[in-house]
Amino acid sequence: MDLSGWFLWFILFWVVVLITLMAIGGFFMFRKFLKALPKADGKSDLDWQNIYLDKTIHLWEDEEKALLLELVSPVPELFRQVAKEKIAGKIGELALEEHATKINQDLIIRGYIIASPKRDHKFLRKKLKQMQIDTSPYDHLLHA
Repeated sequence: MDLSGWFLWFILFWVVVLITLMAIGGFFMFRKFLKALPKADGKSDLDWQNIYLDKTIHLWEDEEKALLLELVSPVPELFRQVAKEKIAGKIGELALEEHATKINQDLIIRGYIIASPKRDHKFLRKKLKQMQIDTSPYDHLLHA
């Protein structure tokens, strides 16, 4: 069997594609692995996220859940649930620190800003503007 011409290029193309896809998948699996590793206190980032969610689940009402769902709607469907849980965990952490009796719009927006990467803040500003929510009280967090 002679590997020359178009067949050689076909095989090389698929080798490159498969190696690239495996590298991308490995990168995301490794990130998830790092989040699941226990820290000095014996709990991982995911453990703390679940603890904050469990301790504050009773503080959420339907209106606040709808607001969070609306804010994470620009996130691609594949990553939306993970983003929602991460943001809700940060909101729960803030609520526990401030001894909040109820999750409110201010906590949701602050938690979203703190939990999301800086590159997502322009999408948040756009979404809040669409919802007619003033972003000026959060400028110090958006620029930090």
